[in-house]
Amino acid sequence: MDFINHYPIILKQAVAWGDMDAYGHVNNTAYYRYMESARILYFDALDIFSTDIFTVVASNQCQYLKPVFYPDTLSVATRIEELRNSALRMSYILWSEKQQAVIAQGEAVIVCVDKINMNKTPIPETLRSKMKELELKVSNVI
Repeated sequence: MDFINHYPIILKQAVAWGDMDAYGHVNNTAYYRYMESARILYFDALDIFSTDIFTVVASNQCQYLKPVFYPDTLSVATRIEELRNSALRMSYILWSEKQQAVIAQGEAVIVCVDKINMNKTPIPETLRSKMKELELKVSNVI
């Protein structure tokens, strides 16, 4: 699990009974909520919600590697893989404490939009600097 140390934000996520589906394992939609929660924790670390931009998910995907069952606790690690002019690409690793294994991995492209006119806008330099600083703490150069 040492690879998780290269992710600046790690969310501890308890698997809830309600996350399970009729087949007795965590439903695929729950993984997207887990990744969303990790992304929001990352954005809180940047204080992004006090800026003049919104962040919009343009695309996301998840690769399911192993089923997850209640009870379990997941470590949902997230980092930025790529900074673009007005977008960023985040990656996620989901680690099961019970299985001691990666159970899923995902990615999302997040676009910055202006709060007033809702058009795509460049990532502000102050925010870009905060992202780079946060990533450098775990030796991830973006």
